[in-house]
Amino acid sequence: MKYLLIIACFVCSVFSQAQQKQDPWKDSQLMDPALLASRIEKKKTKDLVIISVGPEAIIKGSVDIGPTREPENLEKLRNYLKDIPKDREVVIYCGCCPFVKCPNIRPAFNLLMEMGFKNAKLLNLPKNIKTDWLDKDYPTND
Repeated sequence: MKYLLIIACFVCSVFSQAQQKQDPWKDSQLMDPALLASRIEKKKTKDLVIISVGPEAIIKGSVDIGPTREPENLEKLRNYLKDIPKDREVVIYCGCCPFVKCPNIRPAFNLLMEMGFKNAKLLNLPKNIKTDWLDKDYPTND
């Protein structure tokens, strides 16, 4: 019984570490939706680039790249970012599904890191764009 408990703890530890390695961002790189909404409403987005890496650019002022799980859209993101200064604040979001299952945010965020962006952020939409943005009446593209 003692050995089963030790094995169970080991397995849990391995799975926990695997989950941590799956996410390329740190907690400090997550942006709260209320903060972004406030900046948009106060028109404090001059030095901010907002990019949708999902199916649609819903957030006001965001650029639509398309789902970055598709290689051609990931390349489109690379081309879009190539002339943006590396110290510029870049916020990406998807919102197609729960964060843990999203096929678009990880490739896009990894690309930002690979390209050397120092102020890359991921909009913290743990459930989806409807629940975490639209239902809160945050600003949208018309």
